[in-house]
Amino acid sequence: MITPLQTALRQPTHLGKRVWPALLLSGLTLTTLAQNTPAALTGFSPDRQAVQLKVEADFKAQQDPARFRQHLERLCSVPHVAGSPENEKVRDYIAETMRKAGWKVDIYPHDVYLPKGPGTIEVEVVTPTRVPINTKEFVFREDKYSGDPRIMPGWNAYSGNGDVTAPVVYANYGRKEDFEALKAMGISVAGKIVLARYGGNFRGYKAQHAEAAGAIGLLIFTDPADAGYVRGLTFPEGPFYSESVIQRGSLLTVPYTGDPLTPGEPALPMDGPARVKRLDLKDVALHKIPVTPLPYGSAVEILKRMTGTRAVPAGWQGGLPFTYRLEGGPDLTVRLNVQQQKGIQRVYQVVGTLVGSEFPDEWVIAGCHYDAWAFGATDPNSGTSMLLSMAETLGKQAKAGQRPRRTIKIAHWDAEEFGVIGSAEWSEQFRDELVQKAVAYMNFDAAVSGRKFGGSASPSLKGLLIEATKSVQYPDSNKTVYQHWLDQKAPVGPARVTGSSAPAVVSGEPIIGNLGGGSDHIGPYMHVGMPALSAGMEGPTLYHSQYDDLYFYNKFTDSTYKMGPMMEQVVGTLTTRLANADLLPFDVVRYATDLETHLRAAEKAIRAYAPTYSIEPLLADVAILKKNAEAAESARRLYLQSNKTDKLALLNQTLRQLEQSFIDPKGMAFGNWYRSLYASSDPYSGYASWMLPGFLYEASLKSTKNLPDLETRYRKAITVLSEKLASLTEAMNRPASVGGGR
Repeated sequence: MITPLQTALRQPTHLGKRVWPALLLSGLTLTTLAQNTPAALTGFSPDRQAVQLKVEADFKAQQDPARFRQHLERLCSVPHVAGSPENEKVRDYIAETMRKAGWKVDIYPHDVYLPKGPGTIEVEVVTPTRVPINTKEFVFREDKYSGDPRIMPGWNAYSGNGDVTAPVVYANYGRKEDFEALKAMGISVAGKIVLARYGGNFRGYKAQHAEAAGAIGLLIFTDPADAGYVRGLTFPEGPFYSESVIQRGSLLTVPYTGDPLTPGEPALPMDGPARVKRLDLKDVALHKIPVTPLPYGSAVEILKRMTGTRAVPAGWQGGLPFTYRLEGGPDLTVRLNVQQQKGIQRVYQVVGTLVGSEFPDEWVIAGCHYDAWAFGATDPNSGTSMLLSMAETLGKQAKAGQRPRRTIKIAHWDAEEFGVIGSAEWSEQFRDELVQKAVAYMNFDAAVSGRKFGGSASPSLKGLLIEATKSVQYPDSNKTVYQHWLDQKAPVGPARVTGSSAPAVVSGEPIIGNLGGGSDHIGPYMHVGMPALSAGMEGPTLYHSQYDDLYFYNKFTDSTYKMGPMMEQVVGTLTTRLANADLLPFDVVRYATDLETHLRAAEKAIRAYAPTYSIEPLLADVAILKKNAEAAESARRLYLQSNKTDKLALLNQTLRQLEQSFIDPKGMAFGNWYRSLYASSDPYSGYASWMLPGFLYEASLKSTKNLPDLETRYRKAITVLSEKLASLTEAMNRPASVGGGR
């Protein structure tokens, strides 16, 4: 049997210069391609599959490391924080590049409540000896970017303002359980300044928990055990945190994502025709205590002077060369002064559109934010550069007659670093239209930050992610990206957070993670209800520091610049398969298999305090769902194998609505902006993923009060999804009516 790939490669047009030499130069042999390309591309009829493979081969012949590097250097030559003139120049470069590539570009302004920079930051030991504490990173001669005068000191956006002097208490990672442990040990933080190290949860929750416990200030430092010399050579000699490296970051922890003043509604321009009601600041739960980050070279000046009589418990000791103590003692006092001005500022979402040739009202969306804490070479603009290169390639293909069947949108978000704001505002602005038209959202924040591939996805996109990575060659090897991914034994680098739901693991496959918090998939996935994924290359990072610059990228991330083109091939494959498939290539069976995993995990969490609780009624619903999903998958294969083209619009409309089954207008108890019953970020840690968050929140409260209501809501969602799949099967099996067409 000749595979569609072999058929495509035998066409005369594929023996010319554009495709054949590219395959040979990449080291990707025909044998490797044949072994790693599925017998059938999910969602494609045989005739259309041959066309798609030709499109992909042509796409993969056009990547260029020099082009990726050029975009990266243009984007990251200066610091560009949201709201700054430099960030507006980045916006303009993005828009100009996409317009030149043939894309229609729209810029959507939003007026949001943001800090206007770090303001005044002062930290010092007051007694027993006055010692000023450094809050800026060092300038290194070999890194020409480190001396840029536009670099801001280390700071935390949305800090409260205050000038306080007080004794200190060490609170480990500043997690909810850490403050509970301090209370159990009889250590009060009331009226104290808390020292907490980065890691374990989102920094904003460290501030929230400290303030709730009565602290009057918070200092967050990077510990060498977590990211510094304990792990290896430090910057600039190595890629790990050296003594002056500071992790900046937002503290925003309101119970919704986006602009603090306009929950659920877009923060449209104040001088525009539409009027948006904004909250009064007194009604917004912003932090009141002053907070600022420190490098470990500064934190040591406080920690080494602590004379409290109690050493820290097991697991709280960091990597500095002395015993950590819980309290500073009566003689040690520290001053913390933060005065941070805030106000309404305009941010801009840049969205390029390549209109589909057959289904213009079906939208495939890829995105990445473009604002950074400083230069942003890995985070986020390696992803931005890759998407710009992809826009150029797709634009070139469209001009040559290979226009996608569905509309492709590439979105560049602003103000993500301040709280995932731009993408949330755009999602709110176009919520109703997205519900009807969106196919999927794919996020590529910092997507080219190393040499190790990883990905997270909603169930329906997992199969597509696997198929796409099987079709792309990993540079300078005889492996595909999928084979490289399969070789990964553990997540890359130290975990930023604990408490994530375990992923649903399939034997023989790489681990595909769950989507949690921390980036621009939140609005599309958890608020609107679009299938979503996040994928990219990972590696060592000086996360949110000024040294995430082109010097670091060239020395430690990827000196070959080949990872950008490789990721462009992966993302281009994902994008064009979603855009060109006859029937959307969703992995419908994974809804059932993943749900079973997550329901059993929820049952286990509840049984920890309610031993007789059983989730069997929902598992019975999932068993029916699985049968309907398997039937729908079989019907789709038969439908496509017969090269049918009738009813595509109707069938794809139903496929686009599958994820909507989990959208509940009542929302989550911890914040009704989070409307997905299936997934949310953890309301205690921010970054972690919570699968079936309604159950997990109830379990976190050790409550059974709301379980009957939650069971009803979850059973309804599962039943609705199951019925949609049954209707798909029926529609695909039913003969077309006489005279029927698309």
